[in-house]
Amino acid sequence: MHNNKIILFNPRSANGKHRIPNSILQVGAAIHGKYDYVFVDGNLEQNPWQTIENYLKTGEFKYFGCTVMPGPQLRQAIPFTKKIKENYPDIITVWGGYFASNQYKVALNSGYVDYVINGPGDNTFPELVNALEANENLNLIKNLIYKDATNQIVKTDVEALLDQDTLPKLPYDYLNSFYPVRNYLAKTFMGNTTLSYHSSMGCPFSCSFCAIVPIYNAKWKGMSAARIYEDVKHFKEKYNIDAVEFHDNNFFTSKKRVLEFSELIMNDNISYWGEGRIDTINQYSDEDLKLMRKAGCKMIFLGAETGNDAVLKQMNKGGTQSGQMIKDFVLRMKNANIIPELSFVFGMPAKTEKEVYDQILWDIHFIKEIKTINPDAEIIIYLYSPVPTEGSELYKQILDAGFSFPEHLEDWISPSWENFDLRKNPLTPWLKPYMIDTIKNFETVLNGYYPTVSDFRIRGYKKTVLQLVSGLRYKTGFYHYPYEIKALHKFWKYRQPEIEGFYSE
Repeated sequence: MHNNKIILFNPRSANGKHRIPNSILQVGAAIHGKYDYVFVDGNLEQNPWQTIENYLKTGEFKYFGCTVMPGPQLRQAIPFTKKIKENYPDIITVWGGYFASNQYKVALNSGYVDYVINGPGDNTFPELVNALEANENLNLIKNLIYKDATNQIVKTDVEALLDQDTLPKLPYDYLNSFYPVRNYLAKTFMGNTTLSYHSSMGCPFSCSFCAIVPIYNAKWKGMSAARIYEDVKHFKEKYNIDAVEFHDNNFFTSKKRVLEFSELIMNDNISYWGEGRIDTINQYSDEDLKLMRKAGCKMIFLGAETGNDAVLKQMNKGGTQSGQMIKDFVLRMKNANIIPELSFVFGMPAKTEKEVYDQILWDIHFIKEIKTINPDAEIIIYLYSPVPTEGSELYKQILDAGFSFPEHLEDWISPSWENFDLRKNPLTPWLKPYMIDTIKNFETVLNGYYPTVSDFRIRGYKKTVLQLVSGLRYKTGFYHYPYEIKALHKFWKYRQPEIEGFYSE
């Protein structure tokens, strides 16, 4: 068993308090008891490279596994993996996560990423290690992308999503031997001790702006309510959690499961939050919504994207969502006392510059209507950034509009690309600077007039000051240069949920 140990690395993703690194825990669960492995969490390490290098210097390690989301994680994933290949050329490097799956060509062509896990790695990772240890053929392993002996990229078959209840439990106790699990249970808007949890894989839709579509191909599989509750109960007993954030791509896909889970958790005094689709949850009855609220569902993150039905079609959202449905649903949520967090995507490509800008102004007006119907609705604004599936209609539109992805892996962490997937600095030729200013200024004013509830640091009189300053601008539609609001935000370190997730302490 010597000299084939495995490092599982979670690169730093955001500032502030951190969530349990579920992605590397899931890989750990798949090899637990079969191979020796260590966790390195870039979010909790002062100097993660030092920690990784100390392991490599022992000579006992052979594999480096790294999860890579687009955005900030690239800042450690790219240079660290490169350094490992340069200084420890025998180490086998394996990447997983959305970035690796969507940009596998640029990853494998870099010369320092050996294998890409394309989708869930529950079977793929252990099978890959087994095959490499036994020097066996790789082409029967599913969800794998690699270069063969002739330097051709091989993409193996995609595996059907597994029955989530049959997967091994995540090795929380083992994680605790590296980083106290308690440190991951943050104080958030939802509660003082918040667990972050994944209860399903995939999503049954194929929106054109979404990074996970190419990976799951509109498939979804969830754990049973009983299995989720078992874990939640464990954390309640062991760490006395009072809240859970479900980071599934679509927690509410199965109404039966959500209602069963709500019944189970009803008397445990635990709040919960998840992400869902408006047209899915709109099919729940008012009684269902009230049951969920009573069980602790305080807030739901929903992709509204746009109130404009023509643009919704272009986004290929599927389903039955419309602008009118968004308005109706926001009112239903108000009556059920659940806060809707609505995300909007601004700046979709259109035939003319005027059309692009008119659509932005149209949605600004629509958001004001939503706020009138339900002032508690949280609004999160993303600037459109291209992640479309190769070969899709939107992909063609984007290439026609003059857009291109970086060819070299290191270019993904050059300054102009750094913030790319936070949808804040897109190199989108059809979005002119004045449009981005309009969006950003509206966002600043909106956030000042209605400070987000999930940031519990802006309290009391601070809110009032912000609202007075912004109120004037919000009502007059004067969004240019809202400097004084920006200054107040800086002063109270206001956190934007779309970049950081909930503000947590």
